[in-house]
Amino acid sequence: MAESPTTSGMTRKILVLFLIGLLAYVYQAITPPPPKICGSPDGNPITAPRIKLSDGRNLAYKEQGVSKNEAKYKIVFIHGFDCCRHDVVIASTLSHDVIESLGIYIVSIDRPGYGESDPHPQRTPKSLALDIEELADQLELGSKFYVVGFSMALLTPVVNYWWPSFPSNLSTKSYYDQLLPDQWTLRVAHYLPWLTYWWNTQKYFPSSSVVAHSPDIFKTQDMQLGPRFAGSQEKYRAQIRQQGEFESLHRDANIGFGTWEFDPMDLKNPFDKNEGSVHLWQGDEDGLVPVILQRYIAQKLPWIQYHEIKGGGHLFPYADGMGDKIIKAFLLGEKFEV
Repeated sequence: MAESPTTSGMTRKILVLFLIGLLAYVYQAITPPPPKICGSPDGNPITAPRIKLSDGRNLAYKEQGVSKNEAKYKIVFIHGFDCCRHDVVIASTLSHDVIESLGIYIVSIDRPGYGESDPHPQRTPKSLALDIEELADQLELGSKFYVVGFSMALLTPVVNYWWPSFPSNLSTKSYYDQLLPDQWTLRVAHYLPWLTYWWNTQKYFPSSSVVAHSPDIFKTQDMQLGPRFAGSQEKYRAQIRQQGEFESLHRDANIGFGTWEFDPMDLKNPFDKNEGSVHLWQGDEDGLVPVILQRYIAQKLPWIQYHEIKGGGHLFPYADGMGDKIIKAFLLGEKFEV
């Protein structure tokens, strides 16, 4: 029996409506909500001092240590993933005596999208360096200052498994040594960044163990130091992601594990006249950052002063006395010993 034109037309309309509804659902699922920018009608109030950058964004910061005008050493501190300007890991184990005797001033920032710093939708691996340059100029830090970072830079810095200079056997092994949910999270961030928001908010599959603060990612020392790290964030935990997870956590993943515009292992020594130095610290039992890849970076870039901590995990800077040892090695050139 032949289908009537009326029935056929109705079927096509139903299919079209179904497809439109499906597309609308998919679009809604993969599109992150707008950030709740601090100081806006939908955002939380501004409580931190901020500078206005040349592109109009605001960058929040916090100062501690001796006064800037009296300081012998001025340090810009960059926090790690899912942290904020209050998470100055070196200061947490840096003694008052060392701060005063060396004359140390520290200014820490909220990276874009975190805390009270405006999001930066065009953020790249290089753009943060430009933000730091503007911060130093506006705060009048002078011609020489130091930069220290945690997790995303210098202290147990995250590596990108897709950096082209890594031997495939090393990067592949390190990648598959991760927990399965983290393998998929990084695949999405690298190959399908437009799906990052959906992947990290959907409930069908387990997503990032790091975002979930799963204890499965920690080894011996990190299990011991984890409560200390978590306890330090209790007072300001809500501030970290207050503008939304996409412009903070998810954009971090897309940038850190996306396709970079340069290969870090092609970098040249920025201090070829010995007017400064670059240090890299890494624990050999870090469950987040593979030590074998850090060793390879140190071999490729011999001008980096590489410090490997036996038995150290990702949170090793929170160990007692570690701040003093790191700062003395970094600023004074003392031998780093654990």
